[in-house]
Amino acid sequence: MVFGTGLIGGSVGLALAARGWEVSGTDDDQDVAERALARGAVHAIAIDRRADLVVVATPVQATAGIVGTLSTSEGWKPDVAVTDVGGVKGPLVGDITHPGFVGGHPMAGSEQVGLDGASAELFLGATWVLTPTERTDPTAYATVRSVVIELGASVVDLRPDQHDRLVAVVSHVPHLTAATLMDLAASFGEEHNALLQLAAGGFRDMTRVAAGQPGIWPDICDDNAEAIVATLDLLIAALGAMRRRVAERDRRSLLEILSRAAEARRSLVERAPRPEQLVEVRIPVPDQLGTLADVTTMAAELGVNIYDLEIAHSVEGDRGVLVLVVDTLAAPTLVTTLANRGYRATGAVIGASR
Repeated sequence: MVFGTGLIGGSVGLALAARGWEVSGTDDDQDVAERALARGAVHAIAIDRRADLVVVATPVQATAGIVGTLSTSEGWKPDVAVTDVGGVKGPLVGDITHPGFVGGHPMAGSEQVGLDGASAELFLGATWVLTPTERTDPTAYATVRSVVIELGASVVDLRPDQHDRLVAVVSHVPHLTAATLMDLAASFGEEHNALLQLAAGGFRDMTRVAAGQPGIWPDICDDNAEAIVATLDLLIAALGAMRRRVAERDRRSLLEILSRAAEARRSLVERAPRPEQLVEVRIPVPDQLGTLADVTTMAAELGVNIYDLEIAHSVEGDRGVLVLVVDTLAAPTLVTTLANRGYRATGAVIGASR
């Protein structure tokens, strides 16, 4: 069940339908909903209270209210897993009390606005952030995570506040910067046409995101104002330093920062490679809320990619086993860090004799 059938919601619907899911959905704009039906992003324009998974792909300001209705309206499955796709997580996750809610943010987009840009392949190779907390139901988390992986994305678990600080750097401020630069170029008046003819690949690449949907950004800036302002302050200070280098003809310092930036850019991983060998890390844990979020966000902070996850609940007592599948090279660091936090983790190469 998808609420909102624009770019992300429509892409979720198309991707799920391509993998054999039965998808229902709604949109505040009936014309958009009907076009989503015609494109096959949904099989029915309806609210399906029997759904196993609900994806809320509306503007952030509307998400909490929609998730709230799942708790107060009759007929919804009590164990339904619920997630969203909003670009700001802290305020939203803090407001929602639905036990099956898992905050989410797919780091994917398109230059085309709305449903016209939707694609079943949009999430292939993308990073999809999940923000489990101490309230997150482990079964709901496992459901959302498995669906995200099924859509071709890689999962990264972050704390909601950590997510908001990081996306301010890699998403929100870059978008505002691109919009500012594009607006500056557009203000050149009589020289505008000539300027656009001179705009080569670098300018186009840097300002590409400025063509995105403007309507979502006031809400994002409201909800993540503190982190965005802090990052803008750092950027403004860095640009001031760059201005000084240029004004003072400081060639050595200029070359130093340009070289450092070039090296950092080349080191960006386009997509996490599939390792040749995987290790199964088994972690006996208390069968209680909060443990899952602690372990998975710890893995993200260490840069350990979790390729698969299983939660084995114990029928005896209040303990279970959390099973993570990770890269062989990353396993020792993860096991050691878990031990330092009081977890008794063990690792075994998948397929090896035990």
